[in-house]
Amino acid sequence: MRPSRRATSLALPLLAALAFTSVHPASVAAQSQGEPPSVGEIAPNFTVTGATRYGILQDQVSLSDFRGKTVVLAFFPRARTQGCTIQMHAYRDQYSELFHDGQDVVLIAMSMDSPEDLHSWAKDDQFQFLMASDQSGTVAEAYGASRGRIANRYLFVIGPDGAITDTMIPFAEVDPTSYEALSAAIEAVAQ
Repeated sequence: MRPSRRATSLALPLLAALAFTSVHPASVAAQSQGEPPSVGEIAPNFTVTGATRYGILQDQVSLSDFRGKTVVLAFFPRARTQGCTIQMHAYRDQYSELFHDGQDVVLIAMSMDSPEDLHSWAKDDQFQFLMASDQSGTVAEAYGASRGRIANRYLFVIGPDGAITDTMIPFAEVDPTSYEALSAAIEAVAQ
């Protein structure tokens, strides 16, 4: 029995909406340019322009600047978008617990936004962590997080020795257990 024309006309918009709203983690990973580095590998070094709520940093920031500290490298797609705002606000609001108030734990939130846009957002929303501009997308490519002109929401925990100790690919910004898992990953490095 063929479905009625009315049933078909109602189902097509629903299927189209589902196709654009549901993203399976495997399909996100498949959109990346390369494979992300694995746990145990040395994290690829990078040098980019950084920004904080106080301004754009005069000197560029390199991952190697933070050797001896735990680094959380959190790629996000675009400044001021809904999911990214949820994620950055969670980092801000849980900063003292998650990142030990920045004592030996450095959060680098990275996107392909301009340093000016990142500074403006950090200032408006009072982010107390470092934001990094990967406008060329080369860092996202090195970490397998590139998706054209935006980055996938990938997160890497990097130990004081520069080796990756944990990955969250993708990082589920709306799931509270993601932040619990991040806290556990940071604590595991500290022990």
